Amino acid sequence: MKYKAIIFDLDGTLLDTLEDLANSMNQVLKSQGLPIHEIEKYKQFVGSGMYNLALRALPLDKRDESFIKHCQNLMQEEYKKRWADTTKPYEGIPELLDRLTTLGCKKAVLSNKPHEFTQLIVKKLLERWSFDAVFGERPGVPRKPNPAGALEIAKLLDIPPKEFIYLGDSGIDMNTAKSAGMYAVGVLWGFRDADELMENGADLIIKTPIELFSVIE
Repeated sequence: MKYKAIIFDLDGTLLDTLEDLANSMNQVLKSQGLPIHEIEKYKQFVGSGMYNLALRALPLDKRDESFIKHCQNLMQEEYKKRWADTTKPYEGIPELLDRLTTLGCKKAVLSNKPHEFTQLIVKKLLERWSFDAVFGERPGVPRKPNPAGALEIAKLLDIPPKEFIYLGDSGIDMNTAKSAGMYAVGVLWGFRDADELMENGADLIIKTPIELFSVIE
């Protein structure tokens, strides 16, 4: 196989996490007497870590540093209560992971979600499959689109970056892949659209998980 490993984004790629994220942040907003947002709006809010989620969800006149961090902390507490209420793998993801396992393709997850949540969610909702690395946002490691996390995974697996596929649903993911020297595959079942993926360097865009095998096999 030309590609020996795949790095997956988590939210919007492997798992549909949108409703639980939106409900958690909306509860924070309610608790602060602030207006809430429709769930679809959160497709543009998520993807850059919880600090930026809180920032984007807050009204413009509430975006001072201390209050953003306060809401970020509240968000993390709310999300602990409800991260598994509706979150589940997208259609076709179990079959994709089964087939990759049969092929012996290495699998890793790289998310801008906090590291503890990333590991917990993968362990609980994707327990059928073994991943060679699972990283969320960690202190001392720049979040995506910085390629540091992706390159760390390549080094850990002892596979050259050019032999990785990077699968994600956002421009951040495509930028991460290109900066790391990996093959960037954008997915259309997640939170962002084809224009964003193309504008940020996607080498390929797929509508369903099974289409990935046109590259792998």
